[in-house]
Amino acid sequence: MEKSVLLQAALRHPSEVLQPYDSIMAAGGFDAIYAFTEHLGGLTIYVPSMRTIFGKCLEAEARNEFKGSNYAFLARKYGYTERHLRRMIGRP
Repeated sequence: MEKSVLLQAALRHPSEVLQPYDSIMAAGGFDAIYAFTEHLGGLTIYVPSMRTIFGKCLEAEARNEFKGSNYAFLARKYGYTERHLRRMIGRP
């Protein structure tokens, strides 16, 4: 089926789009849900939280910003406990 036909139907009847895909379409538009289904359509997948997906990136950022004593600031900024941050950075 052509993308233009799907787009026209989805835009005319947005309340008929299945949940939770209606949320994806509402957040990112038709092109987002179209790309999502083009690549992953038919698969059973688990969608992890943003924290899980980008956790290693956040840890690397926190390590880069560590100045020797700014544990409290970094813990608040990145949503860690100070204890976890100290373990992650490798400091006592």
